[in-house]
Amino acid sequence: MDELSCSRNASLNWERPHAGLIAGDRHVERRPEMNLASIDLNLLVALEALLECRNVTHAGHYVGKSQPAMSRALAMLRGIFNDDLLVRASRGFVLTSHGERVAQMLPSVLNTIRKMVSLPTRGRRSKATVAMPDHQTLVLLPRLMQRAPQLEIVSQSLFKGTLQALEEGDIDLAVGQIAAAPLGYLRRSLYTDHFVCLLRHDHPALARERTMESFLALRHAAISSNSGSQVGPIHDELPELGSPDRNPMRFSNVLTAAMVAATSDLALVVPRRAAMRFSAMLPLTAIDLPMETKPYEIVLIWHERWHRDLEHKWLRGEIAAALTAGAGRHKHEGRQQNDGPAAYLSNLA
Repeated sequence: MDELSCSRNASLNWERPHAGLIAGDRHVERRPEMNLASIDLNLLVALEALLECRNVTHAGHYVGKSQPAMSRALAMLRGIFNDDLLVRASRGFVLTSHGERVAQMLPSVLNTIRKMVSLPTRGRRSKATVAMPDHQTLVLLPRLMQRAPQLEIVSQSLFKGTLQALEEGDIDLAVGQIAAAPLGYLRRSLYTDHFVCLLRHDHPALARERTMESFLALRHAAISSNSGSQVGPIHDELPELGSPDRNPMRFSNVLTAAMVAATSDLALVVPRRAAMRFSAMLPLTAIDLPMETKPYEIVLIWHERWHRDLEHKWLRGEIAAALTAGAGRHKHEGRQQNDGPAAYLSNLA
């Protein structure tokens, strides 16, 4: 039946108090605060249809419920609001005075909820903070600026609290070396490079036969920045070469070391990609090392809390595209478990 029952639901979510407040000539009942956990908020959608249609059957069609289901919903709503909400009149059903007040508030409440659950996320970021070795900025930033010219980029060096900063959102991403990402962090292998040696264009060693002995006899630059074991899991390890009896010259960053090498007999060992950037700006020549060194793998690291954020996903993709341009390798992202090596997950970024 379409008839709206005017009988008060006997089982209410609260009891009527025996005492009340007198406001002018009205008796205002003191009502306890409703516990939202005891309410099925789907009933608000049914209430919206009932207040709009003022007919149980029509309201049921509107929300996809049967007439009996809508009648039960109305009975529960009457109990929740402690009011009939809709009553029969000479021309159908009308709202009670309390129903009128509810009808004025309900659309904005439901619209706010709808906007909240369907909150759009922009696909592009306007600003990004990335922690990375200084020489990686030469490799990444020019290409990233070409791909995303409107992106404001804040570059920071790797530091001891990099992982915590990723978790707290103080930085968005870290670029560096990490053997295995801790639980809660993810990593994406960007590329693997090898080391070369930079010498000034007219360095005497370029005219001599290159042997292990002659190479080790050179005075080498060593980078003593916030990298290495001091920063924790994320680091940027550059090989420290040279004979034991010849102390290297130490620098706080690779850029300064490259500028000194360009005007001295100092030898600087860096990844090939960075070496190509240095030699394009400074009078430096890159030569192969006379010994084998372990591959230099660069990875992208972020915290899991940002993994499904569309803006962050776009940013990861742009950085990966900028750093892997021309690499021609299939890249993966991985989630590190505590009891084993990183289990790479494909096609997540």
